[in-house]
Order: sequence, then structure tokens, then C-alpha cells
Amino acid sequence: MNQTYIDTGYGLSGYEVKGLIPQLKKEYEWLSLAYSACLQQVCLNLGVAFNNFFEKRAKYPRFKSKHGRQSLQYPQNVKVFDNYLKIPKVGDVKAVIHRPIQGKLKTVTISKNCCDQYFASVLFDDGKEKPEPLTEGKAVGIDVGLTHFAITSDGSKFDNPRFFTKHERNLKRKQQQLSRKQKGSNNRNKSRKKVAKVHCKITNCREDFLHKLSRRLVDENQVIVTENLNVKGLMHNHKLAKAIHQVGWGMFMTMLKYKAEQEGKIYQEVDRFFPSSKTCHVCLNQVDSLPLDVRTWTCDKCHTTHDRDVNAAINLREEGLRILRVRNSASQAECKTHSRQTCGTRDKAVQRGLGGFPHERLRQEAYCPDVRRGRGGRKKSTTPLSVG
Repeated sequence: MNQTYIDTGYGLSGYEVKGLIPQLKKEYEWLSLAYSACLQQVCLNLGVAFNNFFEKRAKYPRFKSKHGRQSLQYPQNVKVFDNYLKIPKVGDVKAVIHRPIQGKLKTVTISKNCCDQYFASVLFDDGKEKPEPLTEGKAVGIDVGLTHFAITSDGSKFDNPRFFTKHERNLKRKQQQLSRKQKGSNNRNKSRKKVAKVHCKITNCREDFLHKLSRRLVDENQVIVTENLNVKGLMHNHKLAKAIHQVGWGMFMTMLKYKAEQEGKIYQEVDRFFPSSKTCHVCLNQVDSLPLDVRTWTCDKCHTTHDRDVNAAINLREEGLRILRVRNSASQAECKTHSRQTCGTRDKAVQRGLGGFPHERLRQEAYCPDVRRGRGGRKKSTTPLSVG
């Protein structure tokens, strides 16, 4: 594809490269060792990679490296049995099938990690339609942090397990041993696998914690409201980059989103510049500044003492519910009419849909301020706080 672009100024699509496979097999005999459907899938994946690059969703595709994680995709003719897989041109491969497959088998992706462990990801269609999302039920706001990983609007606090910190000493020792090995030697390769196993252990522990917590929150609530964090931007804070890297906020939000969609529940994000910590959820009074070392504060108007994180979670929940009401009211009004004559009626319907909170006019003003990003990085606190 690169050479064609250099010669002609035009690229090749994935389907055009797919049609060159028979000719390439005659030129390179070793291509016949691979299953034909796998080669075709690679061409299609390459076309998708270039489309993502041209639409500015990803960087320019790179050549696949033989180091690190490897993967192979079988779009058909793979059979799964009780304790083994039957793979074309490979044969029977022993496997631990941890859950039954109920449905039509689609695609099997076989991958190998840095520890030389092999996994098979099986995609199948169970024939069930995705349930329609409903807003009736319990709603919860979730505020994430570093001392406590997650704080919910009902006052629950989940501690940050800090798996990387627990294994950091062991990782340092293994990396020091790796640095003393001669490059290209077998001992260096063995030492590299030891380092990879420590990283794999940290990853597995983190994913296990995130899966269990996200599943618990989705099962207990119907509407889940979180903050739309710019994790990549927060990593520029050199004082907190290491702590943010090991906590896994982005992965946690992704798990909440797809699990909520599978269960017919609603996942709603609130803008990152929304002043959730600085707004009193009782009277909607907003303070001018709230330093990170202030963990509890008292409102000047209603004299209510707030826990900073719990107050932020409550405000996130209320703002998420307000967004959902506005969206539902607007969609219902648009379904009734599309004429200009009813535009004013539609706006009034939207305003009536905002009801349900006391002091609604003040709430709209408090929840829609002119907020600008500060120079201090993340607006939430990272100082220690005792577990309630």
C-alpha cells in the first residue's frame, strides 16, 4: 500500500489488497502455511486502520512487531468443544473453557501476551436483542479520586487498591536484573519474561477489581452518572501522573458504559468543567475557590457541612438527571411537531421538564456557570481522607 501510494499517488483499500493474496501466495510460498481466511481478515483490518488514520481517529499504521502481544483472527471454521478448540491448519488445541457458549459462533481471536500465555476470545451471537434503556429506578452519581477510588452519592467510598505500589518493589528488582543481562542472550530473554509476569500480575489484579466494582454498581442502580474526565490531559501533571496511571479511570468508565448498555440501564456523563465540588447540593450556593487540601467545607448560606467528595457525587447525580430530563422533554416535543409555530411551545415543554427540584431557577444558574480550566490540573482532591 505504501509503495502504490509512492508510485501512483493513490492508495489501496483493504478489499483490493485482499484480491492480491492468490498472486502473493505464488510469489511467497510461506503464505500458504496460514489459513486463507486469516490472511483476508488481516487485509480488511489494514483497510480499517488506514480509514481511522484518514479520519483522524488514529495514527499512521505501523508494521506489526514480532515482540510483545501477538494476535490472529479466525472469522470462520473454528469449533469449540468442552476442553479444546479445533483450529484450521493447526488442529486440536487444549483449552480451559470458562463459560458455555450459547449461540452462533462468529469470530475467534487467538492472542499471545508477553508472558507467552495464549488466550482465545470467542465472539458469538446469542440472538437476544439489546434491552431498551429505562430511567425508572435508582440513580447514583460516582466521583472518582486517588485516595478513594470511587465515591457514590449515597455516601459509599471504595478505597484505591494501588496494585502497582504493592508490586513496585518486586518489579524494580526484576528490572534491575534485566538491565544487567547481555543484550541478545537467552538469559536476558528469560529475565524479560520475569518482568512481563509482574506487569501481567498488576494488570490482572486491576482488571479484576474494576470488573467487580463496575458490575456491583450496574446491578444496584438504574442510572449511573459520572464525570467526563480528560485522563490523557491529567497525565501531564507530573506530580500525579504515576498515581493516575495506575488507578485506571478510563477503563472503569468503559466497563460501566458497556455493562449498563447490556443490562438496559443508562450511563450518563457530565462535563468535566462542571463545578461539582464547589456547589452546595442543598441551596446551590457556589463558592469562589476550594483548595485541594480542604476536605470538608461549610456553606455560607445554609450552613450545611459537606464532605467534598460526597457533595460532588450528589451534584453529579442531580446534573445527570437534569440532562436526561431535558433530553427526554426535547425528544417528546420534537415528535409532536416540526413546525415553527410550535417552537415556543416546545421550549416551554422543555422548561416544564426541568421541574422537580426546589429553586429551579437558581439550580439552572448554579449548574451552568462559566467555568474555565485552572492551572492546577485536576479540580478534585488527592489528599488523604479517612474512610467513613
